[in-house]
Amino acid sequence: MQTQSFEEAVEQIVVKHPRYEREAYFFVREALDYTQRMIGKAPKKNEIRHVSGQELLNGIREYTLQQFGPMTLTVLEAWGIKCCEDFGEIVFNMVETRLLAKTDRDSRDDFKNGYDFHEAFRKPYLPSRTISVPMAETKQG
Repeated sequence: MQTQSFEEAVEQIVVKHPRYEREAYFFVREALDYTQRMIGKAPKKNEIRHVSGQELLNGIREYTLQQFGPMTLTVLEAWGIKCCEDFGEIVFNMVETRLLAKTDRDSRDDFKNGYDFHEAFRKPYLPSRTISVPMAETKQG
């Protein structure tokens, strides 16, 4: 039996679930790797530490901002991602194809109401305060 590559499996997912671009799957996989490194090593050597949905959402937020900066929302929307639930759908599409594993406690609901995209991805790039400019005096007469 021949095993399929990650790329081949993603191509199958995209055919079955065309809602998200293939790049979104590669990105979520990279964000998962980033998150695993960020939260620390597993208890045993060579064991991969399980990442919860909330941990993954936090890692995705940080990784996405690092990768795309102020263009984050534009990139995510181009891939079909508009809310945290979309990340959950991508993850579970990969779980169904056996690209990722899950525990009995993991569910799509873990990604519901994770964070507001505007707050997470746009607000970091908005000015922290408004600048007031005095209006020029108008001459009467």
